[in-house]
Amino acid sequence: MLDHPVRDSGDITALPCSPQSGLAKIPPSKYLQKGNIEIIFAFFKFGRLIVATSGVVFSGVLMDKSLTFEQGPIRPPSEAGSLLIRVTRNCPWNRCVFCGTYKNRKFSRRSVEEVKADIDSARAVFDQIREYSWVNGQGGELTHVVLRKILEDSSLPDSYRSVAYWVASGGETVFLQDANSIMLSTDSLVDILNHIRMRFPQVLRVTSYARASSLVSKSVDDFIRLRECGLSRLHVGMESGSDKVLKMIKKGNRSDQLIEGGRRVVQSGISLCLYVMPGIGGTELSEDHSRESARVINAIDPKYVRFRSLYIRRSSELMEMESQGIFQAPGEDEMVREIRDIIARLEGVNTTIVSDHILNLLEEVNGKLPEDKSRILSLIDRYLNMPDEDRILFQLGRRGGAITRLDEMDNPVIRSKLLSAKRHIESEMPGGVPEYIQAIKKRFV
Repeated sequence: MLDHPVRDSGDITALPCSPQSGLAKIPPSKYLQKGNIEIIFAFFKFGRLIVATSGVVFSGVLMDKSLTFEQGPIRPPSEAGSLLIRVTRNCPWNRCVFCGTYKNRKFSRRSVEEVKADIDSARAVFDQIREYSWVNGQGGELTHVVLRKILEDSSLPDSYRSVAYWVASGGETVFLQDANSIMLSTDSLVDILNHIRMRFPQVLRVTSYARASSLVSKSVDDFIRLRECGLSRLHVGMESGSDKVLKMIKKGNRSDQLIEGGRRVVQSGISLCLYVMPGIGGTELSEDHSRESARVINAIDPKYVRFRSLYIRRSSELMEMESQGIFQAPGEDEMVREIRDIIARLEGVNTTIVSDHILNLLEEVNGKLPEDKSRILSLIDRYLNMPDEDRILFQLGRRGGAITRLDEMDNPVIRSKLLSAKRHIESEMPGGVPEYIQAIKKRFV
């Protein structure tokens, strides 16, 4: 399942690829027309494609329905508008107690030739969409007319809708799937990156997931080679900087590997994004989790730190641990306090804090350190210092999708509606608002 689509506007840098492609650099394509992205999102909900079935005929152009390419189950929210190229299948580790994404799925590396063939298929789909646009008087652009034709024809493979969504989102970013594609040899990755740039010269950013154990397997020079061929950013699921927590959740790496691997990435000039999971230490290791996570971030100084608050997924090993009393999950307020404690301990870093996931209670916790640190902490303190009932009302409004900002609590109309909803929930559900919020969260993941 894909995360909820969220665009990322930061850190897009054009990097030269190997000249072996023989293609001169061209300006980024301008296929995004006003309003297209709204149409796209009308057909996408939480990353799941909803396809109408009007069976529109593509007049004048034979659309090749054999043009397909493989795509994996997830990508970061910031890559919602990226073209997804599957380099590996599933996860080579696949033992983390909190994650069930790849359970019972065998890991495999795809050959370079397989991946390049998928890139070629994506290019062929791209060209057919443009051809249709030209033949039907749309000037080669992804206009409303072209977009509707693609989205409404259920006979077309998903590859056409994926490429159309990518083009409507700008057509300039690519994400290499699945969980740890950076584990491929540097030569193989260079070959793939070169092929992406040869087939899509307009691409400005290529990103991938990576594990700490794979980061330390490559040298700074390896990462420099990858950056020079277009690898722009690595997304790393740090989860925690505490070795106690990492061991408990069976993450399969240590904090020293996170630090060493992260420093190599930063030194190479590739943008590093670390994902921290508030709540993953449980109530017992909460303090250790906060303190040690800040220590690791300070040692690395990544470009981004993204918070992904804990949600215990059904059928996960962590849920079994909770049912056995081995793990006790913190509540909403406790996870907010952990975020505050981590940010308060960050010193000497030039990191951007991002809270772009629906599971995070305070969406406004965003900013660049050090200049925005005091503002972020003040916002968190404002929430934590609210009366108990106001915090419950905010949680209800945020989880129910009614509000996103603390200032909205000052609106008397909104407040009255939230109070009415709270009374109704408490009369209908034995567990009250907390039970309701847990039910709502199940829809998020």
